[in-house]
Amino acid sequence: MAANTPSPKLLDQVRDLIRTKHYSIRTENQYLQWIRRFILFHGKRHPRDMGAPEVEAFLSHLAVSRDVAASTQNQALSALLFLYREVLGIDLPWLDNVTRAKRPQRLPVVLSRDEVRAVLDRMSGVYGLMASLLYGTGMRLMECVRLRVKDVDFARGEILIRDGKGAKDRVTMLPESLAPALQSHLNQRRAIFEDDLRAGKAGVYLPNALAVKYPGAPIEWGWQYVFASGSYSMDPRSGAERRHHLDEKLLQRAMKKAVRAADLAKPATPHTLRHSFATHLLERGQDIRTIQALLGHKDVATTMIYTHVLNKGGRGVVSPLDF
Repeated sequence: MAANTPSPKLLDQVRDLIRTKHYSIRTENQYLQWIRRFILFHGKRHPRDMGAPEVEAFLSHLAVSRDVAASTQNQALSALLFLYREVLGIDLPWLDNVTRAKRPQRLPVVLSRDEVRAVLDRMSGVYGLMASLLYGTGMRLMECVRLRVKDVDFARGEILIRDGKGAKDRVTMLPESLAPALQSHLNQRRAIFEDDLRAGKAGVYLPNALAVKYPGAPIEWGWQYVFASGSYSMDPRSGAERRHHLDEKLLQRAMKKAVRAADLAKPATPHTLRHSFATHLLERGQDIRTIQALLGHKDVATTMIYTHVLNKGGRGVVSPLDF
């Protein structure tokens, strides 16, 4: 191996530390991808032999030559800061010379109540149920996909969303109109779980080493995913073959078909249902702080964007043409 080629053990160190810190598998894959791209961009030099200038050059390249979004550039920066600070123990000076990708100031796409109904009416089965939950609860896409049986409380009419964005738990409502359909789905899901138990494949992924602390938990009904995959898959970390949660891309595709069938011009996605949830609550007079709590926003300023959506047409001012 050439002397200037980075040791393959470096990425193993990154991977091990990410898992020690209990980062998600998505974060692990993204960080490893950005670190590889950084190393290749600089001719396979070892990161220890580089520093702030090389990081600045790479990030500026992403913004100027690749025209990436601000969120993409920030993700790359986070990966490289993790590499230097956590793995190599090198604290880079403040990166003043990075050309920052511009973060666009856009208002969210919001559907009217009639448009939401038109989309939901064209979705059925498990995808229709999931889409209805997104609109009826304000959950994020992955929060719905990762929902566990134990976190649905029919008696209290609420859903506990665990480890949401920012590693925060929160509670949202369980719409009364959805309770029968969700209960029926769980009855079917329970039958599949019983089959998995007999096949010895009922184990489910548990976060933060809970499987070590509670060895029997992975095969308990309460820990199962509400929306499970239709087939088994191999866990990339443990190598165990088991049933993971449903692939979120399937829901995205189902909604895309429904939006097209409803003949809507708006570029609506599953996340649009969350935006519509917040906007429609505001229209009904719900206070902004309650909506902030339901959405799990850290800062009320993030929630305030929906007031701008409400005040369309010149902030609610009547045009002089309509006097």
